[in-house]
Amino acid sequence: MKAVLVLNAGSSSLKFALYPVEPDLVDTPALAGQIEAIGIAPQLHARGREGARFDRSLEQPPGDDLNAHHQHALDTLLGWLRTHTPGLTLIAAGHRIVHGGARYSAPVALDAEVLDALAAFSPLAPLHQPHNLRAVRAVAALMPALPQVGCFDTAFHRSQPELAQRFALPRALHDEGIRRYGFHGQSYEYVSRQLPAVLGAECAAGAVVIAHLGNGASMCALSDGQSVASSMGFTAIDGLMMGTRSGSLDPGVLLYLMEQKGMDAPALTRLLYKESGLLGVSGLSADMRNLLESTAPEARQAVDLFCYRIGRELGSLAAAAGGLDALVFTGGIGEHAAPIRQAVAEHAAWLGVRIDPDANAGHHRRIDLADSRVAVAIIPTNEEWMIARHTLDLLGD
Repeated sequence: MKAVLVLNAGSSSLKFALYPVEPDLVDTPALAGQIEAIGIAPQLHARGREGARFDRSLEQPPGDDLNAHHQHALDTLLGWLRTHTPGLTLIAAGHRIVHGGARYSAPVALDAEVLDALAAFSPLAPLHQPHNLRAVRAVAALMPALPQVGCFDTAFHRSQPELAQRFALPRALHDEGIRRYGFHGQSYEYVSRQLPAVLGAECAAGAVVIAHLGNGASMCALSDGQSVASSMGFTAIDGLMMGTRSGSLDPGVLLYLMEQKGMDAPALTRLLYKESGLLGVSGLSADMRNLLESTAPEARQAVDLFCYRIGRELGSLAAAAGGLDALVFTGGIGEHAAPIRQAVAEHAAWLGVRIDPDANAGHHRRIDLADSRVAVAIIPTNEEWMIARHTLDLLGD
């Protein structure tokens, strides 16, 4: 079996999906899952195309070298994939890489020169970029002849107007790379490709806002299928509140915490990335499912704030897009949490958004009422397939 391997590497996890090519790319992976707790107590969790599940503990190599731990995890994964897919021939590896900076607006073949350029963006995404690149180097060490392709979360948003990418900071800082980049690009690109089939060609080419709602959450305004504005900016903590990330915050709050509370950069990083959002507001959980099931007032407040922030951002993005012809939900929360979609629709009633309660509860593809001025849809995302598609297309070129 010929296949493309898609990898999404984090600090202690390695998500993967194996897409057969028969002769074109298959929509559903033959195997997908992740190795988690790398460097601690690694566990492999995977599922097959027919629904079979695989769970096993992995050996923990000696020492504290995280690079060695990731190398071992990848080596183990490749061996496991071959065992469960006899005759497997990998034709390429596609990688999710969070930051392509202003330089990369499309997928690119990865070599030593490109990796050096991407490493320079690590200060812009310190919690993601180094780990993404570590996986590329680990594959190169194990399979040096295997073509590798990088697909960037930021690339989809390079179509935004220059004004949408600027902060009101000195020009020199903008030229150094401090600008609005936007993220979740693989998700937005995948969903944008589905819009004509779901909305119709005319509506899909209009002013569309996609809400990618999950543990990481953002929104993107499209016009003619192209990104014109996004809620995330310089980093992936901007915009909406998320599972543990704060979202937009008055910079004065950070100055206050530094001056009055003595917080340094590591403490602020921990607060903004790990201790805020749904978890911080509720004090209970970062998981929307738990909060929706809870009767605690703190849980209700976290959910209400999450939806309120989406409603405010929707108005801003509709202004950037020049109107609102369609609102599309995707991501784990967007696809599965009917109460969140209902609350967002209520906040957006002034824009003409009206949804059918029964269609919403049933998670139908279209959930707008006949008299809604705005089309409302649920489109499941598939970032891994998008990466595999780009990888195969680039190899074909």
